[in-house]
Amino acid sequence: MEIHYDRHHRAYFTNFLNAIKGTPLEGMAVSEIFASVSKQPDAVRNNGGGYYNHIFFWNNLAAKSAGPSADLTAALTKSFGSFDKFKEAFGTAAKTRFGSGWAWLYLNSDKNLAIGSTPNQDNPLMDISTVKGTPLLTLDVWEHAYYLKYQNKRADYIDAFWNVVNWEEVNKRYSASLK
Repeated sequence: MEIHYDRHHRAYFTNFLNAIKGTPLEGMAVSEIFASVSKQPDAVRNNGGGYYNHIFFWNNLAAKSAGPSADLTAALTKSFGSFDKFKEAFGTAAKTRFGSGWAWLYLNSDKNLAIGSTPNQDNPLMDISTVKGTPLLTLDVWEHAYYLKYQNKRADYIDAFWNVVNWEEVNKRYSASLK
């Protein structure tokens, strides 16, 4: 994870700043940029997505976490049948993402929980994404995220993810997104 954070994330950040430098995008919030990312150069989409997605991912991680709140657990059960079925569906989205990308738990426009995956550095805030909504939880399934420790065993990496999910952060995002 140190290499992942120090090299990959830093490169996305630096390249994103360079891509927007001296443009009207420089003073905009990243969510505003993503809302019309289809009109921006690929360097903005790819590096902005890489920068944002990684920050979101790092905030998903914690050494210890109590688990989802009662409200979030109820919503997960309503949407997916149970917490275990949610984990299974999220894991499937992560395992079946062909090539590189991200798995997402998000709140869609109807305020319902949904699971999806995006390719490359796309995310649910981007106007070009087929997965649209307010992100709550994500998992990086680019090989650079897991290859040094798990080699080609993406499923093992996904299973281990559940041991480090920062549910307090996910709970806060869920509560805030309902307002």
